[in-house]
Amino acid sequence: HCTSPFTVHLKSTCRGPKLASPSIPVRLPALNVEWLNKVIERVCIHRGDHSISFSHVISICLAISGHGKIADMSVSVARLLRLTHDKQETFLKILILALAAVVSFSSRLFAVIRFESVIHEFDPYFNYRTTRYLTDEGYYNFHNWFDDRAWYPLGRIIGGTIYPGLMLTSALIHRILHFVHFTLHVREICVFLAPLFSSFTVLITYALTKELKDDAAGLVAASMIAIVPGYISRSVAGSYDNEGIAIFCMLFTYYLWIKAVKSGNVCWSVLCSLGYFYMVSSWGGYVFLINLIPLHVLVLICTGRFSSKIYIAYSTFYVIGTILSMQIPFVGFQPVQTSEHMMAFGVFGLCQIIAFANWLRTRMSEENFQFLFRSTVLFAACAVAMSVIVASYLGKIAPWTGRFYSLLDPSYAKNNIPIIASVSEHQPTAWSSFYFDLQILVFTFPVGLYVCFKELNDHNIFIILYALTSIYFAGVMVRLMLVLAPVMCILGGVALSSILITFMKNLDSTSTHARHDKKEKERNYPYKNEVAQAVITIVAVFFFSYVYHCTWATSEAYSSPSIVLSAHGGDGSTIIFDDFREAYYWLRKNTHAEAKIMSWWDYGYQITAMANRTVIVDNNTWNNTHISRVGQAMSSKEEDAYEIMRELDVDYVLVIFGGVIGYSSDDINKFLWMVRIGGSTPEGAHIKEMDYFSKSGEFRVDREGSPTMLNCLMYKLCYYRFGGLYTQHGQVTGFDRVRHAEIGNKDFELDFLEEAYTTEHWIVRIYKVKPLDNRGHK
Repeated sequence: HCTSPFTVHLKSTCRGPKLASPSIPVRLPALNVEWLNKVIERVCIHRGDHSISFSHVISICLAISGHGKIADMSVSVARLLRLTHDKQETFLKILILALAAVVSFSSRLFAVIRFESVIHEFDPYFNYRTTRYLTDEGYYNFHNWFDDRAWYPLGRIIGGTIYPGLMLTSALIHRILHFVHFTLHVREICVFLAPLFSSFTVLITYALTKELKDDAAGLVAASMIAIVPGYISRSVAGSYDNEGIAIFCMLFTYYLWIKAVKSGNVCWSVLCSLGYFYMVSSWGGYVFLINLIPLHVLVLICTGRFSSKIYIAYSTFYVIGTILSMQIPFVGFQPVQTSEHMMAFGVFGLCQIIAFANWLRTRMSEENFQFLFRSTVLFAACAVAMSVIVASYLGKIAPWTGRFYSLLDPSYAKNNIPIIASVSEHQPTAWSSFYFDLQILVFTFPVGLYVCFKELNDHNIFIILYALTSIYFAGVMVRLMLVLAPVMCILGGVALSSILITFMKNLDSTSTHARHDKKEKERNYPYKNEVAQAVITIVAVFFFSYVYHCTWATSEAYSSPSIVLSAHGGDGSTIIFDDFREAYYWLRKNTHAEAKIMSWWDYGYQITAMANRTVIVDNNTWNNTHISRVGQAMSSKEEDAYEIMRELDVDYVLVIFGGVIGYSSDDINKFLWMVRIGGSTPEGAHIKEMDYFSKSGEFRVDREGSPTMLNCLMYKLCYYRFGGLYTQHGQVTGFDRVRHAEIGNKDFELDFLEEAYTTEHWIVRIYKVKPLDNRGHK
């Protein structure tokens, strides 16, 4: 910026080595890179050597700061370079964590950018509806809310049948933003809540991994969990579900537990109880946590690692955490009455016995102590066993629920409770899903386990137990991949940081190794530098592939809202299918306010939230008999289904059909679950699954299909008027693009229902139930 020559006096103001002279006059004709190099050269000559630190260059820039805008940047860089080594490390850690948090948030916004700010899936619509009610009506009305729009004619008590943590979190953020006059609709908070908490998860993952290993492992783990698909699948923008905040709550509780174990401080245990309370209020998966922590304590007892620190940590955590968890209405007395919580109670009692025994050992002789100890243990074991048997017989201790039985026996739900097995996220995990959701973490997992076993201590035992139990449960139920992903990132961070630290020490450095004899080093460790370079290159390639895979999986697989469908046209353009919102808008505007809608339970939450109409069943699935009745109606002939619909006071029937555009998640593909659930109760004992298969034992909709299938209500509602429709070039009319077959029953009419509305792409079809004829009907 200087256009005329001037003279500056360079002074050494940095904390590094002093210049040879306190003041050096230098004449500069202009300030640019070439002249700056000449200035540095003159300073080097004046010092008598050919090296100058970068901080001296900054000092030169500062000397001429009054003559140009370079001053602002120079001051910032100079201050950074004057920091001590520890402060520079701290700055870099903060910078890396901030970048990871930003990447975590922004990578979950594909759906918002591609479509709009919209709620995803089915359950999030109920969560959004209840959050909106909470912000409008207040907590008291929310807690006592009886919802007459759901489960007609039974209804549902909302306050006592949900985990309110998600709604309360959103309402609190909404209240705070309005308090500071930042007006934001509650729907926007619901859409972006999961990405926000994913950023918090990045930070708590770093803190937890740092407690387990070191800073390097924490930074790698935090960077990995920011974009791991297994976690992103339930935390993208619009995925307003309990898991969006529950993973943060879980890791936060684990972090506080590790701090309590390492310190034995009551304060950390109390904070751990508060974190557990937040977890209980947010997600039913808290049962995994309340069994993992007691398992950790039990293993420490069995391995002789039990100490006063463990006793203080667990006793404080269990007592306060149990009392707090019982304040959630949906949980109530379950922590002291159900089988899922008995392990925590048993370990708590065991801790008291061991602590009391240790106290007695200091007060009695060894011989008397051994006799008393054996007698007490035998008596206590018999008493506990008898108490459990009697309490279970009297119904004071509830048995395991169906979902937990299915974790221990994957075939239990399919054989006994089809409503649980019908949920896609309750299915066993395919092997390919592990690689798709975790990528290179599958390979770093055993390395991280090895490092933890090698450096075995109390807190490493916890992470080993977490890893082994979660990988089993993730294999049994695909939904629990969400629980596995964080520990895979933690162990991946431990493994990769250990590898990098080990091999980066072996790289040649000109400044540090110039004084050593290279031949001597190569004689002892041949190709040491080359091996280190190869390993670090491989790790770098893995990192790049991980980032690429995670970005692709997030964009293509996990950022497509189920409420709005999309496809690529022949010319590469994007085609939007907005049939769901079109149908719900029609229901809201063209049906009377008290209309009852019958559909399969998958769509109940969306109908209630978006159409504001009463549904017969919804996604809560608390009443198996009621859902079975709907399944019986869908599986029966039209005249038999009409009687059931009259019994349930149904006004409209809604079905999902994808045969026109090739949408595979339609009701025909779900139909066998309707048959199984419909036949699982005494009223539906006449419904047999085999009646809906062809003679060759196949589920078909073409001419080979069974007569029962081709004449049931579901078939007629999906394929009404479809027989005369061309769906694909070169195919006959009535060609189903999902089943890739020409339907077998084309020409039929409806006697008891009439078509009310069909969306543009035939995805949603709505039928009105006809009233009874005045003269009866044959």
